[in-house]
Amino acid sequence: MNLQVGVKVFLKNEEGRILLLKRSEEKYGKTSGSWDIVGGRIDPGTTLIENLKREVQEETQLTITSIPKLIGAQDIIPNDERHIVRLTYVALTTGEPVLDLSENTEYKWVTLEELSKELDIDTYAAALLQEGLLKVNSWD
Repeated sequence: MNLQVGVKVFLKNEEGRILLLKRSEEKYGKTSGSWDIVGGRIDPGTTLIENLKREVQEETQLTITSIPKLIGAQDIIPNDERHIVRLTYVALTTGEPVLDLSENTEYKWVTLEELSKELDIDTYAAALLQEGLLKVNSWD
C-alpha cells in the first residue's frame, strides 16, 4: 500500500474571513465538493510546516503570517492501494490570492457561518466542521 501525507489549512484574513478555492475540473475531474481549502501532498525530507507554507505560496501566492495550529488528522483510504493521512491546520494570512489556475479556478472569502452552510465543500473539510473542530477562536 502506498502511504502519502497531505497538509491543508483553513486560512483566515484580517477581516475574519476564510479562504475557499474552487478545484479545477480539468485537473481533478468532477469531485464531491468543488470548494476546498489550500493544501497538498508533502515532499518527504521537509517539515510539515515548510510543506504547508510551500503549498499556500504555490496555490495562492499568499504567505502564512501566524504559527499554524493543527486541528485535525484524518485517514483517507480510497482503495486497497493508497492511504493518505491528511493533517489540517488553521493559520492567518493577509492580501488577496493570485491563483495557479491549473489547480484552482476561483476563490472566495467566507465567514465561518457561511462556511458551515456551504454544501459543495470538500468532504474532509466538511467533516472537521461537523465535528466542531473549527471555531471562531481556532486562530487565537
